Amino acid sequence: MKTFADYGIQVPEGASGPEIYALCPKCSHTRTKNRAKCLSVNIEKAVWYCHHCDWAGSLKDGQTSTQAERRPQYSRPSKLLELPLTKGMQDWFHARAITDEVLKRNRIEPRRVYMSALEDFVEAIAFPYFRDGQLINLKYRSIPEKHFRLEPQCELILYGLDDIQRGEPLIWVEGECDKLALEVAGFKNAVSVPNGAPPPESKNYASKFKFLEADEGKIQSVKNHVLAVDEDVAGRLLEAELARRLGVEKCRRVRWPEGVKDANEMLVKHGPLDLAWYIENAESFPIEGVFSPSDCRDELNHLYEHGFEPGVKTGWRKIDELYTVARGEVTVATGIPSSGKSNWIDNLLVNLAKLHGWNFALFSPENLPLEQHMAAIAEKYLKKPFHDGPIPRMNRAEFETAIRWVDEHFVWISPNNADDWTVDKILTTASKLCLRRGIHGLVIDPWNELESTRPPHMTETEFISQSLKRIGLFALRSKVHVWLVVHPAKLYRTDAGTYPIPSLYDCAGSAHWRNKADNGLCVWRDLSDPNSNEVQIHVQKIRFRHIGRHGFVTLFYEKLCATYSEYELPNGQRYHGRIEQEENSA
Repeated sequence: MKTFADYGIQVPEGASGPEIYALCPKCSHTRTKNRAKCLSVNIEKAVWYCHHCDWAGSLKDGQTSTQAERRPQYSRPSKLLELPLTKGMQDWFHARAITDEVLKRNRIEPRRVYMSALEDFVEAIAFPYFRDGQLINLKYRSIPEKHFRLEPQCELILYGLDDIQRGEPLIWVEGECDKLALEVAGFKNAVSVPNGAPPPESKNYASKFKFLEADEGKIQSVKNHVLAVDEDVAGRLLEAELARRLGVEKCRRVRWPEGVKDANEMLVKHGPLDLAWYIENAESFPIEGVFSPSDCRDELNHLYEHGFEPGVKTGWRKIDELYTVARGEVTVATGIPSSGKSNWIDNLLVNLAKLHGWNFALFSPENLPLEQHMAAIAEKYLKKPFHDGPIPRMNRAEFETAIRWVDEHFVWISPNNADDWTVDKILTTASKLCLRRGIHGLVIDPWNELESTRPPHMTETEFISQSLKRIGLFALRSKVHVWLVVHPAKLYRTDAGTYPIPSLYDCAGSAHWRNKADNGLCVWRDLSDPNSNEVQIHVQKIRFRHIGRHGFVTLFYEKLCATYSEYELPNGQRYHGRIEQEENSA
């Protein structure tokens, strides 16, 4: 039998106990905190598993390949001790108006645990997290100091998951004590997010909601939701994200009275009857198509304080002066065949994922097989080729890192039968991915693949008009940016041997591509010069001036990994694009 050292695993000399943590030879060296001991090594069973890259194996059977799609192997906390709370803990809960009966039903107990923030062992309250009666995780809170920790390597799930009742409205709160407070007021059908509201400045905000994925089916069985989160900036952002994922039409929201931040504070200050009143009288989100200033009060306050904000940056400085990406909008991109419009969109998505932590769904039936498209995204992420060529390709560790990153930010909607995929089916699937993956963007590339789904009684112009209306409503409701890649109608070469720059009115099928899109782009290059690496990005429509303006930028196409950079002059200096003003073709 081989040893751990044969696989590059360094087990500390004299290590004892069945399981230790060590550096992972596959991924630790690729990360900023390269001393992170993410590899679990069970000495007794002679097996190992990396919690970062999924590399696993045993001395008996050998190693297994890392698999980005593999579900993590979570640990389970030790069983509950079933000990009564200390007098001090009982008094702490009583001060929060939470009864002994509620504490007993939810099996709250004391524990002595290590708190890294305090660098010491302390007495803490343990909140158990259950799924189907099985203990999945434990969350600890020290008192009187407010410090939290969860069990390491245990799965994050909703607190109160087993209290979800099919057919009953589900109440969402931010903390365990808020959930307990609702039970005091007579509502057991409540859940809390496991780590409170993520900070608004979180770069990869969508990744904070992975706990929804494993129990997606149970959550989707609920027909109505009440969002009773905290009355602060983080709470409002959490409310918006939950409504986006659950479906605004299924949600109502609680507006606490002045001086009250959350459900537990409402219970303490006003009692269970008033708390119940606010839950039962939660307000609906604005009626579709009908709005008043009171419906948009938070948005108006933000607009008054900060003004109109552009979309997020694209990763190219000069393009940011013309085009930024705003959630809830639709961009139509066109260009003659082989101009690179799909490739440029892919590069844009990689930039948005790297800069802002965005997640994407891609319906791209022309980019098959899927693994080839996935490899192309990985190349753009690392800026290293997938295969050997003029420079060495990405090594195995870089490959694993890149594939994990792609898995984190991209998912493909792939048809088994092309005729089965309609606009409605794509949007329905994308809505599910809003809940599961928290997607920020959807790409349909190319639109022409959907033309066969047009009903026989409908003209092409009517089909495009109705489809754009549904896509626009999906984008607005889900706060998802949608890119539609559309081929132009047949164009003819000029006397100089080049193709003209197509406008949105040249897109095949209908003038609605220009009329109904929020933004319009054209990717163009001179195909008569095979040695030219210049690519022009033409911004031909911007609905809102705070998002951008008309014009074009010249980028430099780098063939090695099919990426685009700001233009480079012959003397080696960086020339950050060329902006030219275009005539408004509207």
